Amino acid sequence: MTSVRTLLRPAAQGESTVRALLRLSRPQQWHKAVMLFAAPAAAGALESPAIVVRAAIAAAGFVLLAVAIYAFNDIRDASDDRRHPRKRLRPVASGALNPATAAVFGVSAALLGLAVMSGLGWRTFSIAGVYLATQVLYVAGLKHIAVVDLIIVALGFVLRAAAGGMATGLPVSNWFLLVSLFGAIFLVTGKRKAEHSTSGNGVSRPVLAAYPSSWLDQVMAVALLGTALSYGMWAFQNLGHDVYRELLAISFVPFLTGLLRYALLVSTGRGEEPEHEIFRDRVLLAAGLIWAALLGVGLYAA
Repeated sequence: MTSVRTLLRPAAQGESTVRALLRLSRPQQWHKAVMLFAAPAAAGALESPAIVVRAAIAAAGFVLLAVAIYAFNDIRDASDDRRHPRKRLRPVASGALNPATAAVFGVSAALLGLAVMSGLGWRTFSIAGVYLATQVLYVAGLKHIAVVDLIIVALGFVLRAAAGGMATGLPVSNWFLLVSLFGAIFLVTGKRKAEHSTSGNGVSRPVLAAYPSSWLDQVMAVALLGTALSYGMWAFQNLGHDVYRELLAISFVPFLTGLLRYALLVSTGRGEEPEHEIFRDRVLLAAGLIWAALLGVGLYAA
């Protein structure tokens, strides 16, 4: 029997369309869908077959959405991938798969994924829609903006965790979501750190050139501390109650983005005049405006 690793290995000329589409789908990345089971697992609800089935359906939906993003990414980056020693072997970049075929495949996967998620309720469908939209924006160019790329990748894991709770009808603790966010930032930053060490010129990922190694170390330390403290708070209040306002909880994302972005500016020699930097740096300004809007509405209009 042909192994999965053999199927994923770049083929020589004459690769079949089916195999090319399989490689385009990145099945080695499908394990990320396990995050859909995190909420029911944390709630001790995996003994219920009905909950496991709903979580599995949600996981399948997110796999389809991720496949769509991989297809869009490979189409957009095909010219750049051809100059990369490893990525040049991707189906679209290598010519094994026509961009039009990849586009149809990606759109079909996205529509099918949204259809699957719609069967789990409008709230779960909304989370899936936000995930798809943010990932499309990531592929379209946000992945080249320092700090923003880290937050969006980490946010993808948080949205998976939230969707798992929403799909199964289980309450999700604030601390559980913070564990997911900080844990994801820790892992993503660790990956960027490793890429930074092996490709200092930013060939593998252009945004790496914007990250000083010292700043990546700083973020990893912050994320590690945040993960540990959030997990401790979740564990100690597991049988208690934590109450929150949705918009105030969401405001944490732009708040953290602003902090990390300013820390990056300081690491690159800027930040001497914080009151000026917030207007000079578009990411910092956007994060501040979004945070202020969410805070204002959450406190006074919600």
